[in-house]
Amino acid sequence: MNKLFFKLLVLLMSLSLIGIILVQVYWFNTSFKNNDEQFKFHVTQVISDVANKIQKQEAYNFYDNINHYKDSTGKVPKKSEIREFYYVQKNPKTNKTIIYSNSIISEDYSISPSFLAKKFDSEKFRSFSSKRVTEVYNDKSVDKSEVSRSLIPDIREEKTGNLDVLDNASFEIYYKDFASILPIEERVSAETLSKLIKKELLAAGVNTNFEFSVYSNNLATNVKSKDFKYDKEATYAIPIFSDNEGNSRYQLLVTFPYKKKFLLSELVSITVLSIVFTLIILIAYTSALNQLIRQRQISEIKNDFINNMTHEFKTPIATINLALDAIRNPKIIDDKEKVLRYLQMIKDENKRMHAQVENVLRISKLEKRELDIVKESHNMHDVINDAIEHVNLILEDREGTIINNFNATRNTVLINDVHFTNVIVNILENAIKYSPNTPDIEICTENIKDMIIIKIKDKGLGMSKIAQKRVFEKFYREHTGDIHNVKGHGLGLAYVKRIVDDHNGQVYVESEKGKGSTFIIKLPLIN
Repeated sequence: MNKLFFKLLVLLMSLSLIGIILVQVYWFNTSFKNNDEQFKFHVTQVISDVANKIQKQEAYNFYDNINHYKDSTGKVPKKSEIREFYYVQKNPKTNKTIIYSNSIISEDYSISPSFLAKKFDSEKFRSFSSKRVTEVYNDKSVDKSEVSRSLIPDIREEKTGNLDVLDNASFEIYYKDFASILPIEERVSAETLSKLIKKELLAAGVNTNFEFSVYSNNLATNVKSKDFKYDKEATYAIPIFSDNEGNSRYQLLVTFPYKKKFLLSELVSITVLSIVFTLIILIAYTSALNQLIRQRQISEIKNDFINNMTHEFKTPIATINLALDAIRNPKIIDDKEKVLRYLQMIKDENKRMHAQVENVLRISKLEKRELDIVKESHNMHDVINDAIEHVNLILEDREGTIINNFNATRNTVLINDVHFTNVIVNILENAIKYSPNTPDIEICTENIKDMIIIKIKDKGLGMSKIAQKRVFEKFYREHTGDIHNVKGHGLGLAYVKRIVDDHNGQVYVESEKGKGSTFIIKLPLIN
């Protein structure tokens, strides 16, 4: 049930994390698309304004030139009346007549073809004005036919003024006809277009590089920026310089080479925060999951450790009990030699249990950094030889051998000799324990730069790749079928690792299953 709950918990946590990441990705894509749409809207509006302004500017320049020309000639324009109409209102009771007349007058300007560089009909260049007259006749019967007579009205009011609507309509027609035959280079310059686009883009908040070009019937003209390249995703177009029919043979194209970068820059702050928070969640999740898995592993290892410890304490306790029972035996208690032998057994077994307890306490102190390690200058070869002496009896019991190849010419190191002797002893004991046949061990030393390298090789069981990564973990032991077939509780190599680390050294293992292991220790030399 616990395993099922653990798997379900991991699955739910993983799905939640994946969901958060997918939501973040969806949000980013949506925000990017929204920014793209807003960018498109602003840019389309900008180039539309640019198109209107360059056409208005062209019209203004043309109109200004016409006015300057009219003023400079000093000619009196020819006037002609286009249309005149009357409105007559009579009041029979008062015999009062009101006559309203409105005349539309055209002033025609004769502009020479040399000014326009083309043969245009001068009739096109005209302006319009109106003359509005209101006459009141009291006590007189007046009709339309009498208006033309020289009758003097009692009240006469006359108003004149330009007809701007007609003027503008007439001007726009002949201006567009004239401009349509001019080449695009004479209508607008690349420099003017560039400045106007830049000004309008900045006003719209689009602060990024752009390139532009004017196309005529889908072909590029000479009015363009230096580095313009058409890009379907980043180019926007709008017609410019429409004619009197509302058609245009020119298109203004504006492209943005760094469009994506600009759009991303607007999201960068929120995106960075989103990524940071997602990473924090990811790290927290990974850490929590790792801790859960680690706790399960530690729980299993501790159970294994307790089983091994129980097994290892059970044997000496049983031996001590048997020895005590034997001593109590009346036949044995008088036999001094046997009593001494049983007492020695009790002492040895007690010493064995004490050593195991000390090993556990030693590791505990190392974890809490309470172990006092005083370092002094020592000859590493002497420390190794001292360690070999500690395991000689066990080695002789197994009929094993240790071969020394001390090739290091420099071997003075700053160490605690007691702890480092224990380090070498622990590795040698492991080499003996995990050699199913006669233990055959080789110890080599060599110098590499300012380091002494110690290699302890055996021809024992060897280790798997997984075991090599975890062999220095506290309580870890690789199972070899029966977990009690080799005595130990997984603390020796953890102790080795901590002591070597405290001496600024390195320790690692190279091994192959069935072919033995090589423990390698690197220590800095005293210069």
